[in-house]
Amino acid sequence: MAVGKVRHLNAADGQISRGLRQLGFTDYEARIYMQLLRESPATAYEVSKAAGVPRANTYSALQTLAQRGAVLPVNEEPLRYVAANPKAMLESISRQTRSLCADLTQRLSTMASGDDDQYVWMVRGQNAVTEKIEELIARSRRSIWVKAADDVIRQHKKALERAARRGVHLMIVLFGKDADEFRFTDNCNVFVHEADGTRMGTADNLFTLGVDHEEMLAARLDGDIVAAFTRNSPIVTMALSLIRHDYYMAEIFKQFGPEIEKAFGPYLRDLRLACFTPEQIDSFRERTGIK
Repeated sequence: MAVGKVRHLNAADGQISRGLRQLGFTDYEARIYMQLLRESPATAYEVSKAAGVPRANTYSALQTLAQRGAVLPVNEEPLRYVAANPKAMLESISRQTRSLCADLTQRLSTMASGDDDQYVWMVRGQNAVTEKIEELIARSRRSIWVKAADDVIRQHKKALERAARRGVHLMIVLFGKDADEFRFTDNCNVFVHEADGTRMGTADNLFTLGVDHEEMLAARLDGDIVAAFTRNSPIVTMALSLIRHDYYMAEIFKQFGPEIEKAFGPYLRDLRLACFTPEQIDSFRERTGIK
C-alpha cells in the first residue's frame, strides 16, 4: 500500500469512532481499525501515516487490536496487518460481553445486601429515561400498567406491542381519543381517561409505569426530563393504586357521564378548581375553555 495523505475524521467516522470507544477501543485503536478496513494489508508505518497516529502508539495499538481479534498479522517480512470482518468482530465482542456480564452478575449478587428495594433511583436526561422505560417493558413477565398521553405512549409503542404479543397483560389509562391504537392483542385493556381523554393538570406530562406489580417508574417528559424508579413496595402499591383508580373513573364516566357532569360541572370542574394550584387552574381553563 502506498503511503497517502493523513485521513481526517469526518462526521460519519466520528460517530463510528465514538461507538468503538464505547466498546473499549482507544481513540488510536479506533482510527487504526477504520484505516485498515479501508486499506489492507498495511504495515504499522503505513497505518501510522495514513491514520495520523504516532508510530510508537501505532505498534502498541496494533498489538492490543490483534489480541482482541480486531486485526490480524498476515506477513512477516515486513509485518503487515488486515482488519477483521466488522460483523464477526462485533459479534465476538457481544458474546464476550454477555458472558462477562452474566459472570459479574452472579459474583456481584453475592456481595449485594439485597435491600435496594427501599430506595428511589433518579434517572436524568431523555436518552437515559427512554432507555430505562424500554428496559422495564422488555423485562416484564406478567403485567404492564401505564398512564400517559398518547404521544408519550407512542414513543414506546413497539416495545409495548412486543410485550403484549409475548403474553404480558397491558392496562393503559390514556390521555387521548383513540384507544384502539394501543389494543395490540386481546390482553390489552385501554381506558380513555375520564372517558374523554382531555389532558388535565400536570399528570398528562407524566409517564407512569408499573411492571409486574413489583417496580414502577414515573417520568416527567417536558422541560428537565427526569424519572423516579423504585421497587419499594409501598410506593409501587401507591402508583398502581393511582392507575387503578383512574381505570375506575374511566368506566364510571362511561356509564354515568351526564349525571357526573350535572353534579360537578364539565370535567369535574367544581371538584378540580377547589383543590388545584393556581397554575393547574390556568391550565384547566386553557385546555377546556371553561372559566
